[in-house]
Amino acid sequence: MTTKRASATKTSIRRGTNLPRMGDFNESVVLDAIRRHKAGLSRVELAEATGLSAQTVSNITRRLLDQGVARESGKQSTGSGKPRTLLQVTPGARYAIGVHLDPAVITYVLLDLLGTVVARRSEPTPRGVHTEALLAGMAASVGALVEDSGVDQERVLGLGIAAPGPVDPVAGLVIDPPELPGWGSVPLRERLEADTGFPALLDKDVVAAAVAERWSGAATDSRNFLFFYLGTGSGMGLVVDDTVLRGSSGNVGEVGGLGAACSSRALVEEAIELGALGHEFTPTDPQDAQRSLEHLARIAAKGEPRAAGIIDRWGVRIGRGVTAAATLLDSDTIVFGGPLWPLLAPRLLPLIEPMVAESPFVKPVHATTVTTTAIGEDVAAVGAACLVLDRTLSAQPRSLLLA
Repeated sequence: MTTKRASATKTSIRRGTNLPRMGDFNESVVLDAIRRHKAGLSRVELAEATGLSAQTVSNITRRLLDQGVARESGKQSTGSGKPRTLLQVTPGARYAIGVHLDPAVITYVLLDLLGTVVARRSEPTPRGVHTEALLAGMAASVGALVEDSGVDQERVLGLGIAAPGPVDPVAGLVIDPPELPGWGSVPLRERLEADTGFPALLDKDVVAAAVAERWSGAATDSRNFLFFYLGTGSGMGLVVDDTVLRGSSGNVGEVGGLGAACSSRALVEEAIELGALGHEFTPTDPQDAQRSLEHLARIAAKGEPRAAGIIDRWGVRIGRGVTAAATLLDSDTIVFGGPLWPLLAPRLLPLIEPMVAESPFVKPVHATTVTTTAIGEDVAAVGAACLVLDRTLSAQPRSLLLA
């Protein structure tokens, strides 16, 4: 048992950011190891799993206990000798805020250290509102989220923001995203950081979703997976060798023509063109497109052949895309999620799963799991908060580099 735990723990080192960090590298290694084993780890197991000396582990765990970030959770019998004391993360010791800006809806979540949502709120994305007013409203909603939760603001590590691309994560900018007219180049991170008082970071929504799955979702045991996001638009989040890929500009995950064809608006427009939906379903904004797509999914489920055919063809395009990407990256897991995925999953998942399983490139080497997110439709907002948890608490090799 110990060997298995040690092997799992050694996969936890990932990349960092400029958010304030808690403790040094070794402390982060130990904390991350404890977090990944919810049943708890003893000090002996921690030493074996991390490669640190027993004395170093003892000193670090003492600091974590003093900080209240970890707690002793019981005893583990080893069959002989004195039972070992297990250590677990204290979920409510720290929190992180996640905000997902989608053209249809803005979602806010507050997560504890185990990635559990302790507070949530959402609101339709305002249309025809100046960006200044929208940003002020977002900041107010963040404040209300924390206040209503009853969580002490001093325990909040920071604020993560997930937004549709293109983004500039370094400068914290959202750059003229589709379906958000008038945004141009908006300093979203800077404004929310200033208006809320929480240190903030910004990442692309599909990247955030992949981080969520790695932190507490369906891919916690996978080092190589892809996440297909289906919302107002679509995209892929990619994880290779336990590292979330971001690309040279932070905009990895755009899927070209597949992405253009896999948006709620494009699907509804195709349905109207082919007569599956009437012209009264023509979308004027992302909320309209989502409502029209909901109706299309309902009539497809009832057997309307044109509606079913449109969704099935869409599924085939997605299936081909994810199969090619999984083959290219040698992924062992494909996770689907996003606001629109629950609506279409009953039809798409049975269609896509055999496409992946029958791939002549993947099948001979290893099985590839195809699954739905374990987090739900708020996966991007949860991912935004997980960005904060991941980059503030997890071991970051960059911290070992000398300036």
